[in-house]
Amino acid sequence: MRLDVVSIFPEYLSPLDLSLIGKARRDGLLDLRVHDLRDFAHDRHQSVDDTPYGGGAGMVMKPQPWAEALAHVAGSDDGGAAVAGSDDPAPARPRLIVPGPGGVPFSQALARELAGEPWLAFACGRYEGIDERVYEHAAQDLGLEVTVVSLGDYVLNGGEVAVLAIVEAVARLLPGVIGNAESLVEESHEDGLLEYPVYTKPSSWESASGVRRDVPPVLLSGDHGRIAAWRHQQRLERTAARRPDLLHASQAMPGAAATGALEGLDVSTATPADAPELLTLSRACWVTEGRANGSFDIPPLVESLADVVDGLGQWQTWTVRSAGRLVGSVRGRRDPSDDATWQVGRLMVAPDLQGHGLGRALLAHVEAAAPSDVTTYWINTGRGSERNLRTYRKAGYRAVPGEGAYPGTVDLTKKRVRGSVDEG
Repeated sequence: MRLDVVSIFPEYLSPLDLSLIGKARRDGLLDLRVHDLRDFAHDRHQSVDDTPYGGGAGMVMKPQPWAEALAHVAGSDDGGAAVAGSDDPAPARPRLIVPGPGGVPFSQALARELAGEPWLAFACGRYEGIDERVYEHAAQDLGLEVTVVSLGDYVLNGGEVAVLAIVEAVARLLPGVIGNAESLVEESHEDGLLEYPVYTKPSSWESASGVRRDVPPVLLSGDHGRIAAWRHQQRLERTAARRPDLLHASQAMPGAAATGALEGLDVSTATPADAPELLTLSRACWVTEGRANGSFDIPPLVESLADVVDGLGQWQTWTVRSAGRLVGSVRGRRDPSDDATWQVGRLMVAPDLQGHGLGRALLAHVEAAAPSDVTTYWINTGRGSERNLRTYRKAGYRAVPGEGAYPGTVDLTKKRVRGSVDEG
C-alpha cells in the first residue's frame, strides 16, 4: 500500500518509523511519503493561510498551495501504490482522506474499507480548516474520491494526530504487518463488541497494598470450549456496561423519555424484521442475570436468531424504540394450559437506560394488553435475580412456592384487579 501525507509539520509523522508500522515500511509493505505543504507556497514567507471571508476568528488554509500539492501527489504514480510482490497495476489516483471534526466517524469498519485501497493520500488541515474549494477541486478536477473523516466528537489542532491513528488502524490490517493474524479476530470492534479481559502469569498476584487477585479459574481449566464461552459472555457484558451505544447505531434515548413513561416513544408489535435487534438486546440484558444466577446457559443467551423468530409466532411481542433505537421489549400470551392466566416474558430494557422506570411501564403495558377474561398474571425470573424480584414485588407479584418453570427460577403471580371499565 502507498500512503502520501501532506502537512505543514512533516516531522509530526516521524512516529510512523517506529514499531510494527516502521517495520512494515522497511519490509516494503508500506510506501509512506510525507510532503511539506509549504513547498508549494511561492511567496517569500511560504504562507499557506489567510483571513476568512465573512469575518471570524482564526485563519483558513489557502486553496493554491493545496491544489498544487494534491496535483503533485496524484500525478506522481510511479508504481509505488502497488503492494510489494503484487502483479496488479497501481491505480491512477489515490483516495483522499481529510481528517476533520465534520467528517464521517472513523470506525473499525472504515479501517477495513481503507485497508482494501492500494493508495491513500491524507491532507492535514490546520487553523480553521482548508478552503472549501479545495475539496471540490480534488474531486472534480483531479478525479479523487474525497472522504472527510472524524476521530470523534472533539476538535484537534490539526490533522496529523488523526493521520497517525488512521494509518496505524489501517496498516495493521494489511497482510504481513501483524505477525499473528489470529490476534485480529477477537479484538474490540471487530464484530461490534469490545474485547474480553486478558490475563498473564502469575495466576495469583498480590499488589503492593496486600490485595491478592487471581486469574478467573475457567482460564486455567484447559477446557477451550468453556474458555470460549466465558470470553464471549465477558465481551457482551463489557460492551453493555461501557459502550451500550454499540448495541445499536442510533443515539441514546433522550432524557425526557427516560422517566419510564412510554409516552413519546414508538411502541409497536414486533415482526420478524425486529428479530436481529431483539436477539442482540436480550443478550446484552441477560448477561447480568446469568452472572447473578451462576449460569449463562439460559435461553436469552444461547438461543439462535431462528429461535427468536419462532418466539414471535408463539408470543405477542412489543418493541419500544426511541429515535429508531430499540430500547426495550416485552411479550405476553395466554398460558397454553390455563386460559385465565396471562404469561409475561422477556421484559427487557437497554442496559444504559435501566433504573429509570421504563421496565415498570413496559410491565404495565403488557398487563393492560391481556384479554378481558384473564384473571391472573404470571412471570418467571432467576432465583438470584434480586433486582427483578424487587421490581415484581413492588408491582404486586408474589412468589409461588417451589421451583419455577425452569431450573433455578422462581414463578411469580398477581391477581388482576378489575376497575369499573372491566366490570362494564
